Amino acid sequence: MTSEVRLLLPKDDENWSSIDSYRQNEGYEAARKALSMAPEAVLEEVKASGLRGRGGAGFSTGTKWSFLPKEIEHPRYIACNADESEPGTFKDRQILERNPHKLIEGLLIAAWANHIDAAYVYMRGEYRGPYDNFVAAVEQAREAGFLGKNILGSGLDFEIHTHRGAGAYICGEETGLMESLEGRKGQPRKRPPFPAISGLWKRPTVINNVESMSHVPHIVLKGADWFKTLGTEKSTGTTIFGVSGDVLNPGTFELPLGVPLREIIFEHAGGLRPGRSLKAVIPGGVSMPVLTAEMAMDVTMDHDTLQKAGTLLGTGAIVVMDDHACVVRAAILIAKFFRHESCGQCTQCREGTGWLHKLVKSVEAGTATMQDLDTIDEVTNFMEGHTICALSDAAAWGTGWFLRRFRSEFEAHVHQGGCPLDGVSFEV
Repeated sequence: MTSEVRLLLPKDDENWSSIDSYRQNEGYEAARKALSMAPEAVLEEVKASGLRGRGGAGFSTGTKWSFLPKEIEHPRYIACNADESEPGTFKDRQILERNPHKLIEGLLIAAWANHIDAAYVYMRGEYRGPYDNFVAAVEQAREAGFLGKNILGSGLDFEIHTHRGAGAYICGEETGLMESLEGRKGQPRKRPPFPAISGLWKRPTVINNVESMSHVPHIVLKGADWFKTLGTEKSTGTTIFGVSGDVLNPGTFELPLGVPLREIIFEHAGGLRPGRSLKAVIPGGVSMPVLTAEMAMDVTMDHDTLQKAGTLLGTGAIVVMDDHACVVRAAILIAKFFRHESCGQCTQCREGTGWLHKLVKSVEAGTATMQDLDTIDEVTNFMEGHTICALSDAAAWGTGWFLRRFRSEFEAHVHQGGCPLDGVSFEV
């Protein structure tokens, strides 16, 4: 069994929220090293590490940073996504609760590498405990001289500001996040211009999430070559896999990318309840296409392998369903979520999410026809790739691939006039 690698999280019985405990475990040594290097050298080290964004499409972090204008005009900003509203996802919360200084140090290093003046951490509004913990850590870092004016004599002036969201999933989309930070309705922006050129308050802006930024300190401290010894050639390092659903030991597991999905489910997460068999797995949050049990047994958890399997790594949030689970019910819950969270700006998303929810509900209720199944497929095709942001695509993938990969179960609902698995009533 692949051993857990503790880069982002302390041992299960430890908490490094205090600056003293963090510094006893190499805390802020990477920041000191980075501030002794040229900013461009730090950026190149992150780029050479192969670090890819821990969420979404997995774009190269260093490459993303390099898109900022080379002409240094101030102010320049970081927008750090701590919204974490993807259902099934709870990895960033672990960092904020147990190792907040890792994020602060990552932000500080990113600020030096990109000539940044301030970072704005946009945190999920429901994360009251993590918010308080992070704000306290920021104050500790400021008192210790790691934030503020002329940090460690480097000439860098840098501050971190924390903003709480108000429960809108769309604000996890990078431009919707910036709109909300600027005091407007959280709706995605049309691009171009891209955030690296015109982001927060129309200034150059780096956008990364909590886990991505939290990887930066150990890359700088130990080097890009060391980081590339973990994971795979094109998916380097570790990530925090969050496992929920029908397993005996749900939780978070920090493992190298490329670990087999079956190992995460049956060894780290304890496997299924006795007498149950695996039916379906969502590998990266509910916006990612579902895998059948057969597919899940053969994939490793890295970007390229999952893409070849017709899904994506996403947030690394693994949702496990055993043979007692109804995939139609799962599709209803996902469809309802995206219908509720659509900002309504794009017709395909606003109308498509509503139609998907209604159609899949009719399948569960036993009132659908075979033609309705074809209509579900048609609606998802209408939604994909035609909107300002990826929420419409996510809604189409999250619901549509349940139909495509478990069509026989949808058809059984139509033929039997309701769910064939059990007699439990279900309303959503």
